[in-house]
Amino acid sequence: MTHENKAASMTKEEVVALLKSHEELALRVAWFERQLFGTKSERRIMDDPGRQLTLGEIGRTGVSEPPEIEIPAHRRRRKKPLSETDQSLRFDPSVPVEEMIIENKEIKNSEDYTVVDEKVTCRLAQRPGSYVVLRYVRKVYKRKDDATFSCAPAPPAVFEKSYADVSFLAGLLIDKFIYHLPLYRQHQRLEAAGVHLARSTLTNLVHRTASLLEPIYDAQLGSILTSKVLALDETPIKAGHKKRPPPQRGKMKTGYFWPLYGDRDEIAFSFAETRGKIVVENLLKDYSGVLLTDGYEVYERYVAKINWIVHALCWVHTRRYFDKAESMDPKRAGEALAKIALLYEIEAAIKPRGFSPEKVLAKRTELAKPIVDDFFEWLRETLNTEILLPSNSFTEAARYALAREDGLRVFLEYPDVQLDTNHLERAIRVIAMGRKNYLFCWTEIGAKYVGIIQSLLSTCRVQGIDPYTYLVDVLQRIDTHPAREVELLTPRMWKERFAGDPRRSDIDRIPARNAIQFTTP
Repeated sequence: MTHENKAASMTKEEVVALLKSHEELALRVAWFERQLFGTKSERRIMDDPGRQLTLGEIGRTGVSEPPEIEIPAHRRRRKKPLSETDQSLRFDPSVPVEEMIIENKEIKNSEDYTVVDEKVTCRLAQRPGSYVVLRYVRKVYKRKDDATFSCAPAPPAVFEKSYADVSFLAGLLIDKFIYHLPLYRQHQRLEAAGVHLARSTLTNLVHRTASLLEPIYDAQLGSILTSKVLALDETPIKAGHKKRPPPQRGKMKTGYFWPLYGDRDEIAFSFAETRGKIVVENLLKDYSGVLLTDGYEVYERYVAKINWIVHALCWVHTRRYFDKAESMDPKRAGEALAKIALLYEIEAAIKPRGFSPEKVLAKRTELAKPIVDDFFEWLRETLNTEILLPSNSFTEAARYALAREDGLRVFLEYPDVQLDTNHLERAIRVIAMGRKNYLFCWTEIGAKYVGIIQSLLSTCRVQGIDPYTYLVDVLQRIDTHPAREVELLTPRMWKERFAGDPRRSDIDRIPARNAIQFTTP
């Protein structure tokens, strides 16, 4: 049977299934090309796509070079030649400098010479592990008259009878949760530096420190839940073992972090063992305001029963469906993406002006509302007048947007609502990096502690606070700080109250050596 006869004998259902299979394969090829050649950002490249290599051109030789362009001539300062005194090594004043004075062995009698200048050579060096043992020496005195003894007390420590200085605790957390260095690698680095500690000791120190910081996390979560606009999402993490018989005994359970982002730039990662509605009910039981999400159905079902929460939806998540459909239907999907891009151009023009909320709302009503109205009206008209398969990727994107129209329009009524949840997506990046590095949390309690520490460190980053300075100060302050004022130790409040004069570790008070005599061989 020829291809023509076979096609003529196919039923309508077979034709639809064949077209759907063809579209799925085309989407896979488009995704593969994007991984090889395209950008993974949300931006659209408006240049001529015809100049981009296709899969069939991989490995071909003789690809024409792009045309040359002329650059207008301009005057430029002549660069000085690099010398020993100018090596373009740039560093902050906080970087310790060890100065080594090199004596010239050819000079036998310095009285016969006069120093007219000096040359300086800077080289960046590194010690294998920046660990220091602080040895406190306390003299014991004995009175001559009554033979009583007197000795100065040892400096206070974060944990009683612990040999871990506050600087070590802060560095331990920062290396793991900011630079994503697992504890077993830190343990290896300690061994290489000559410090012998059990790996369980490091785990115990992290848990004890997180437990100490938990009241601050609770205070920050309470502050977030008073926000007018609250962004909420969820992301998975492997935490705890499945209680199953062999051979599945070693498998990990999947838990979830529920990140909350408040309108005062505070973040909280709440851990839960499920992704169900019960978690949302517990988190938002005392919240009233605008909830900004990605449209997960659990949020929809919860908000539908609550009158004091307005549900706003993310335009970026809607945009991604049209971006995915562009490879199959470039004309319609491209037009949808262009309309959404206009909304972001308007927001980019409004934000730098520093308008009041009333002015922002007026500008959105004047400029953005006509575009939103035209966008949804165009989607309805396209679906009603043009013949599109239900499985068509543009059809799916259009139906997705129309089903969420009410939530996508909320930003037109509330000036503090952003167009998307990108600020929350960026905050979740630390959890995704953790999944790639330390892979999992051994227990659910460990996952809870990860959320506590990441909440404070991520908030420090958003607030522009040095995490090391914050942790060193707070870990020394929390033992004597009034419990009723614990919210003052959250990063946002700490920045206002204590950042001007933070407490330091003793290691930060030890001056570095200023000069070392060094003789050339």
